[in-house]
Amino acid sequence: MQRRPFFSAPKETIRINEHIRTYEVRVIDADGKQLGVLTVPVALEKAKERGLDLVEVSPTAQPPVCRIMDFGKYKYEISKKAKASKAKQHIIKVKEIKFHPKTGENDYNYRLVQAKEFLEKGFKVKATVVFRGREMAHMEFGSRWLKKMVVDLAGIGLAETGSIQEGRNVTTIFGPVKHHVPAVVKPKAPGETAGAKPVTEVKVASGSDAAAKTVGESREVSPAGQA
Repeated sequence: MQRRPFFSAPKETIRINEHIRTYEVRVIDADGKQLGVLTVPVALEKAKERGLDLVEVSPTAQPPVCRIMDFGKYKYEISKKAKASKAKQHIIKVKEIKFHPKTGENDYNYRLVQAKEFLEKGFKVKATVVFRGREMAHMEFGSRWLKKMVVDLAGIGLAETGSIQEGRNVTTIFGPVKHHVPAVVKPKAPGETAGAKPVTEVKVASGSDAAAKTVGESREVSPAGQA
């Protein structure tokens, strides 16, 4: 005997009008006025007189609370609030970088630079050492990269977990340090060179034009004609 496929009935989130199952409900008018406890047929009649819907807004109350309103507008307001709350959620993405026990120093440095860039952008970093075959017998040897990364990322990333074994892999998750801000290089003023001292104005007596060409020096200049 062939079995019929099972179809689950869609769940109703909000019941309106004839879909309201209870016999009596507490009714609130569109203006917020309490109309008291009414039977569903009477409440529906009042909603139709106003050209609106009878919406069950609190099904768990005793008796359930219904409101006379424009259901289309009500659904729009609910979806608008849901989008606003979703926009406020801060989603942290995790970037993964992988090593092998035989990874060389140059490859490690390249992945370290990647990890720093991810952390400075606010991502979390999942550092994973992948073991294959006989390498599983010496997992502590491959985990040295994770220990080294904890030291090299100090001040930029913080290890949120220790070395966690996941099957053939050993992982550590790093989170960005909140107070870390990438260094901003202040642009130099035109004509300014590295290590240059601020220019000091030197007043000289008349006739000493040669002394005026000396910048940054402070020395006495004798009047012209004196030894």
